[in-house]
Amino acid sequence: MSHFVVGDIQGCYAEFEQLLELIAFEPARDRLWLVGDLVNRGPDSLAVLRRVKGLGKAAVTVLGNHDFHLLIVAAGHRLAHRQDTLAAILTAPDRDELLAWLRARPLVVRDGELLLVHAGLLPSWTPAIAAMLSGEVEKMLASAEHDLFLRRLYGDQPARWDDALMGYDRLRVIVNACTRLRFCTADDTMDLSEKRGPAFAPAGFAPWFAHPERKSAGVTVLCGHWSTLGTLTAMRMEDQRVFQVPSRSPIAPADAA
Repeated sequence: MSHFVVGDIQGCYAEFEQLLELIAFEPARDRLWLVGDLVNRGPDSLAVLRRVKGLGKAAVTVLGNHDFHLLIVAAGHRLAHRQDTLAAILTAPDRDELLAWLRARPLVVRDGELLLVHAGLLPSWTPAIAAMLSGEVEKMLASAEHDLFLRRLYGDQPARWDDALMGYDRLRVIVNACTRLRFCTADDTMDLSEKRGPAFAPAGFAPWFAHPERKSAGVTVLCGHWSTLGTLTAMRMEDQRVFQVPSRSPIAPADAA
C-alpha cells in the first residue's frame, strides 16, 4: 500500500488522470490525500468532482477556498467570477449530489503525525485544536443552517483568532485560516490580501509555517493553496518521492478568495 498526497487539482482533470497513471494508483490498495481546491481555473471541474467522489474511501480531500466558492455560488449567494470554470457543475444533472458530497468534506484531517489542510494553521492551534475546530465547521455544513452560514461566510473579519469568538465570526475565522491563510503574526492575526510568495510578507507578518513557536510544529502538515501554476504534483509519503505532470490546459489566473 502506498500513501500519496496530491496538490491543488483545480479542475485539471486530464492532468489528474495522467498523474494517477504515473503513480500507478490502485484504489483497492493505495490511499490518496488531496489538499483541496478540486475545482475552478482548469477546464473540467465537473469531471474532477465525479472522479474523486467515485474513488470512495480510497480518496480523502479537505475543502479549499475554491471549493467553498463553488458552494456559495451554487447556493445563489454570490455571482460567479468572470474567469470561473464552474458552469458545467451548476447545470449538471447530478449537481445536487455532487454539492452535498463536497459540503460533507472536512477542513482538517489528522492521522497520527500527519495533518492535511488546504492552506495552513494559525500559530496557537495544536493539531488537536485544529481538528476540533474543523469539526465545528463540519457540523454547521451538515446542519439545516448551512445555507445561512454560506451566505455569511465571505469576508476578512475578524482578522485575528480568539478563543472567545462565537457564531459566524468564529466559523469565518476558522474557514479563512484553513483555506486562505498565507501570512500571519505570532498572535494569530491574518493578512488575507497579499497572495504573492513568501518574499512579499507584509511588515510584521511571516508565512504561517515560518513561526518557530507554532504549536503544530510537531506534526507534518500537508497543504496546498500556495501553489505555483504549471504542474500537478503528488508525493509518496513512504519515501517522499515526488511525481509531476505538466499542465496542458489553459488555467484562469483569478483567485476566488
